[in-house]
Amino acid sequence: MSPMVPYLRSFVVDTEAQDLIEYALLVALIAVICVGAVTFAGDQVLAIFNAIGTSLADALS
Repeated sequence: MSPMVPYLRSFVVDTEAQDLIEYALLVALIAVICVGAVTFAGDQVLAIFNAIGTSLADALS
């Protein structure tokens, strides 16, 4: 038997390891949602800043 098998079985039996895995999955899900939100809003924010920059350039000239 590989020495890895008892090590992996300890994760199944150990509830602290299960909690750690659940927290890691939760953090990963939150990170994916944040990346999606920033990607979605990024174009809109860029358009707003471009409009502000154009307005400032027009006001200064």
